[in-house]
Amino acid sequence: MNVRRSAAVLVAVAVLGAAAPAAADPSPSPSRPALPSALYGDADPQYDGVWRQSLALLAQHAAGAEPPKAAVGWLTGQQCADGSFAPFRADPSAACDAKTMVDTNQTAAAVQALAALGGHDAVTEKAVGWLKSVQNEDGGWGYTAGGASDTNSTSVVIGALAAAGEEPGAVRKGGKSPYDALLGLELPCTGEGAGAFAFQPEKDGSLAANADATAAGVLGALGKGLLVEPGKGDGAAAGACVKATTPEQAAANGAAHLTDALAAKGHLLAATPGGEEQPDYGNTADAVIALAARGDTAQAEKSLAWLERNAADWTAQNGPGAYAQLILAAHATGADPRAFGGTDLVEQLQATGPAQERTAADQREEDAEKAGSASVVWWIVGGVCLAAAAGAGFLVAARAKRRQP
Repeated sequence: MNVRRSAAVLVAVAVLGAAAPAAADPSPSPSRPALPSALYGDADPQYDGVWRQSLALLAQHAAGAEPPKAAVGWLTGQQCADGSFAPFRADPSAACDAKTMVDTNQTAAAVQALAALGGHDAVTEKAVGWLKSVQNEDGGWGYTAGGASDTNSTSVVIGALAAAGEEPGAVRKGGKSPYDALLGLELPCTGEGAGAFAFQPEKDGSLAANADATAAGVLGALGKGLLVEPGKGDGAAAGACVKATTPEQAAANGAAHLTDALAAKGHLLAATPGGEEQPDYGNTADAVIALAARGDTAQAEKSLAWLERNAADWTAQNGPGAYAQLILAAHATGADPRAFGGTDLVEQLQATGPAQERTAADQREEDAEKAGSASVVWWIVGGVCLAAAAGAGFLVAARAKRRQP
C-alpha cells in the first residue's frame, strides 16, 4: 500500500469532521546564533563546515540521492578568489584576506564532492590550482599552506587531484610527487607498527604508527579519494609486510596493519589519552573504506557489520559527518546505507540539512494523490447521500402506505 496516498485519504476524510488545530512552531533560542539554512548540522562550523558539507554531498551522491541545490550552492559560495576554501565564512560576499584561515583539507574535500556531482569545473579547477601552488618540496601537503607534510592532508589532496581528472603522480614539486611523500611517512617492516603510516615524523625524526593516518595513507597510496566504488580493488588480501618502493606496496603494507588492528575486536581503538579502550567509530569507518578500496573485503565487511551493530549512538551524537562516513563505508563494500542495522542513514543525513527541492515528478505524484483522495472522499459522500435518500424514500413510502384505507 502507498503510505502517502493512504495518509492523504485519511486526511481528506477527516476534513468532513472537525479540523485539527495546527501545532505551533518552536521559537529559536535567543542565545544560539542562526546558522545558514543550507548547512548540514547545527554544530559550530568554524572548524569543519566545508568538510562536513562536502562529506554530506558526497555521501548522498554515493547513495544515489541528489543533494539540494541550496546545499551545493552554499559550498561553492565558500570558495575564496584564489581557489582555496576555509572551514566557514559567515559572510561569503566579503573577500578573503590574510586572516581567512584556508586549508588544504577543506579545499580537497570540496573538490572531491563537487567533482563527483559534476557541473562545477570552474570551481574545482581553481581549487586544484591553489592546491598545486602550495605543494611542499617533499611532494606532500600540510594542513595549511607551508605546513609540514602529513599523511592525512597529502592523501586527501591526492583524492582531490584524482577526482578532478589529474594524475597525482605527475603533480611534482622539487622533483617529488605526493607518493614520494607518503613513502617517506610509512613505518618500516620491522618493529612496532610495521607497515603503518605515521601522521608526521616525531621531533626526533622517528615515525609512530597512527591508525587514522594509515587508513588515509592506504587510500592516498592507491590514488583514491573518499568515494570508493565497490568491487574496484584487486580482491587480494594484503600479505606480509615488504619494503615499499611503490605506492601499491605501501598500500598493501598499510592494509595489512589495519587488518591486524581490526581483527581482535572488529574495530579500532581511540588514541585519545584516557580513552584508549574506547572504540573509534570514525577511524573504523575510514579503515573499512581503505580496505575495500584495495579489495580486502573480508575484514572490511566484518568491521562494517560491527559498525551496523554499534554505531547508532555515535552517529546520533556526531551528526552529518558521522552519517556520511558510514554511508561511504557501506557504499565501498556494496552494502545498502538505507538498511544499515535497521536504519536509513541517507534519510537521517538529509534530516540534518536543507529540505529537498520538489521535482516535477514529485508534483505529478502529489497531484495524482490529491485526485485519488478527492475521488475517495466524494465516493464516501455520495454513498452517504444515496443512503440518506434511500432511507428518506423508505419513510415516505411507509407513511403513504399507512394512510391508505
